[in-house]
Order: sequence, then structure tokens, then C-alpha cells
Amino acid sequence: MMIRPAELAAIRAGEVDLAFRRWDRPRVRVGTRMRTAVGLVEVTSVEPVTLSALRADDARRAGAASLAALREGLAARPGRTAYRVGLRYAGPDPRAQLREQVPDAAEIERLRAWLDRLDAASPHGPWTRATLEVIDAHPEVRAPELAARLGRETLSWKADVRKLKEKGLTESLAIGYRLSPRGEAVLDHGGPPRERAPRQDGTPLPREIGAPATRALRGAGLTTLEAVAGLTEDELRALHGVGPMAVDRLRAALAALGLGLRG
Repeated sequence: MMIRPAELAAIRAGEVDLAFRRWDRPRVRVGTRMRTAVGLVEVTSVEPVTLSALRADDARRAGAASLAALREGLAARPGRTAYRVGLRYAGPDPRAQLREQVPDAAEIERLRAWLDRLDAASPHGPWTRATLEVIDAHPEVRAPELAARLGRETLSWKADVRKLKEKGLTESLAIGYRLSPRGEAVLDHGGPPRERAPRQDGTPLPREIGAPATRALRGAGLTTLEAVAGLTEDELRALHGVGPMAVDRLRAALAALGLGLRG
């Protein structure tokens, strides 16, 4: 279920708790927790609804400009059933918290045993250590380039990286990946700590803004959301590669931190 960045920010703030969709069948179930740019969003209800039954309060709770605008948007796909979907902010993505938790020796051994099981079950041979090592050596490098270094097909390799991410070992960035403190501890276990560039203070740029916007911001020396908050909207839009969608997504990411653009 796709939710626009501005709506996500409003859900997190408690200002929006409904969404309306045209589907041939329900695409989410009550209790579903979706990982989004602002954290977890939980589905609290899913029910069919007729356009004539909609009220102004539905439009307000969905963040629509008006009841007429809500009905007009749903009328664009008349061949499918309209659904009212209840939503609530359910807290931060637990993977983000897990990434910062450096495991003790016993947990490292459990994680390494889990990596061994992934390697043993893999149809293309052991891959976990090589993947951790290539991400560690080449942070913020695009997935196709990293996969090519390992002689892997990109989509298959990215699917494997997601398994590591579920355990908090890697972090997806606007471009590429990096190891989390948790992942670094697992990779370094049994040997001396590796020399790494210091982690930059601040919140990384969100992946959702896309590579062109990320390159434009980096080219201007803006590598964190806190730095972006020092710009006005006009200054942001003046950067080649930063389009309206990227601006909206940056606004949502800033709002999640309690920040906003200047002016």
C-alpha cells in the first residue's frame, strides 16, 4: 500500500488516520504493520465503502482538501471497490533500533551461526561474509556495482542483503549501504577492529528521495537531514536533480525529526 510522504508525516503526527483506496480486493489486512520512511504504520480497519456514504469527517481524517476532492479522486477508478482503511503510527522501525545495539560475545556467536546456516542453504554458495566485507569496504556504493564485484546478479544479491538488514547488520542509504555498528561487531569478531572512517553526525538522507536528488545534495555539501533543514524551499528546488517529489519526501523526513525547511 503506497502512502505519500506528506500523508506519512501526518499519520506520524496523529493528524491523519484514514486512507481511501480503489482495489479489486483488499491489499492489506487488519494488524498489518507497514515499514515506511517515518516508521511503522499499522492497519486498524479495512472496509468497503460507497462514495455516497462518505462524509466531511472522512475527508478531514484522510487529509483530503475537501469531501468533493476525496470523492473525485476515488471516482477516477470506478471499476473497483472503494475501501476505507484505518491507520495509526505504531512507532519507529525496530530495525533502526537494532542496528545500534552492539551484541555481546554470546550474541555474536549466535549471529555468526545464523550466517553459517544462510551460507549452507544458499544455491550460489557462501555469500554472507563476502557481502558484509564488500559493503564495509565500499559504503555508499550502488548495489549493481557491489554485486558485480562479487560476480552476483543484482536482484538476487539485493534479496540476500535484505536478510542481513532484518538482523540489523546493514543499513540501506540513499545510495548504497553501510554496515551498522552491530554489523561491524559481527564482522570484526575474532580479529582486530578494522580501520573505518568516522561515522558522520546527523541523520542520513532518506533513500526515498532518489539517486539524482541525493547526488545533487551531496554535491552541495548537504549530507544529512539536519543540513537540509538549513535551506529554504527555493534554495532546495534550485539544486539540479531535486524535483517536487524529492522535496515532498524531504519534508516528510524532516517532519519525522521535528524539523522543517527554513523560512
